[in-house]
Amino acid sequence: MMQRGANRIEVVQPSATLRVSTMAKELKREGKDVVDMSVGEPDFPTPDFIIEAAYKAMKEGKVFYTPTKGVPELIDAIVEKLRNENGIEVSADNIIVTPGAKYAIFEAMMCLLQEGDEVILLDPSWVSYEACILMAGAKPVWVPHEEGFEDAPIEDYITSNTKMIVINTPSNPLGVVYPKEFLKKVRDLAVDRDLLVMSDEIYEKIIFEGEHYSLAAMDGMLERTITINGFSKTYSMTGWRLGYAAAPEWIIKLMNRMQSHSVSHPTSFVQYAGVAALKGDQSFINDIVKEFRARRDMIMTKLDELGINYAPPKGAFYIFMDVRRDSNEFCEEFLKREYVALTPGSAFGVAYKSWVRLSYATSRERISEFLRRLERFLS
Repeated sequence: MMQRGANRIEVVQPSATLRVSTMAKELKREGKDVVDMSVGEPDFPTPDFIIEAAYKAMKEGKVFYTPTKGVPELIDAIVEKLRNENGIEVSADNIIVTPGAKYAIFEAMMCLLQEGDEVILLDPSWVSYEACILMAGAKPVWVPHEEGFEDAPIEDYITSNTKMIVINTPSNPLGVVYPKEFLKKVRDLAVDRDLLVMSDEIYEKIIFEGEHYSLAAMDGMLERTITINGFSKTYSMTGWRLGYAAAPEWIIKLMNRMQSHSVSHPTSFVQYAGVAALKGDQSFINDIVKEFRARRDMIMTKLDELGINYAPPKGAFYIFMDVRRDSNEFCEEFLKREYVALTPGSAFGVAYKSWVRLSYATSRERISEFLRRLERFLS
C-alpha cells in the first residue's frame, strides 16, 4: 500500500519546539542531566484556586457535553475581561472557547483561508503559524523586521492576494512588545486594504517594558480582527488546553461549525477552571512577571559578557540570539555535548538560520547551569 498522506499535511514539518523537547525528555530518561531551554512552558504550578475550581466542577457533575462555543459562564467572563482589560467591545456572539489557543489559530485559519490567499508573517514568528497557513492551502509571506525588531515594512509585501496579517505581541520568539506606532501602521494597512488581522495576545500579561495594545480596540479593527488568547502562559495551564478567539460574529459562526465537527468543545470541567482563573485573585501574576524579569536580566548580563548578539526581549519568556553558525547544527551539537536543549532559529522563519531561541521558563539554578555550559561550549 502506498504510504503517503494528504497534501495538506505533507507540506508541513513536525513542530521543531516539541521535537527538541521530546529529544531532551528522552535523554533525561537515559539519566542525563539535561537543561531544557527549548519549550515555552511556565515552570510555575497552576494556582490552587484554579485546580480547586476544576475539582469542584467534576464533583458537581459538570463532566458532560457543553455547548460547542463553550459554557456561558466562561464566555461571559471572557467578554468582561476583554472589555475591561483590552478595550475590546464584544458580546457573547463574538466569542468561541477552544481546546488551546493553538487550536483557535488553526481553526480560524482553516475557516478563513483558501488556495491563492497570502498571509503576512513577520520574520521570525512562532513556528505553528506557517504550518497552519500551509495546511489551509494558503501561502505565507515572510516580512523581515527592521533593525531593533519593533517595525517591519509590511506595506511592501501586500499584494492583491493578501488576505490576513498575523501579529503576535509580546512576540515568540523575539520577546518584542510592539509599540503603538507599529500597531497603528498595521491598523491603517488593514483598513485601507480591507485585510483581516489575527492578533495573538497569549503573552499579554508577561511584559517587562512597554505596554500591551490590542489591535481589535483600535478604530475600524473590531470587524476585521481575530484576537487569540488563552490560559496556558499567564495561568500556567499548558496541559489544560484552554484558549479562545474573539472575532466578528460571522467568523465565530464558521469556527463554531468546524468545531462542532472536530473537537466538539473544550473539556467541560476545564472551562469552569477558566472561569475561576479570570475571576480570581490576579496578584500572583505580578510575582511571576517579576521572576521572569530577573531570569531575563540574568541571561542578558551573561550574553553581553560573552559578546553574543540578541533581540532585546521586553516581554514573554524567550531570548532570540545569534550563534553565528547554522542553528540546527549548533543545537544538535550543544544537546549532544552539553545536554542543553535550545530551538533552532530556522524553525521560526527564513532569515534567521544562525539564530536560536531559548526559553527561560525554568529555575534560576538551571539557568545558571545553562550559562555555565554555554560558556564552556563556546570556548
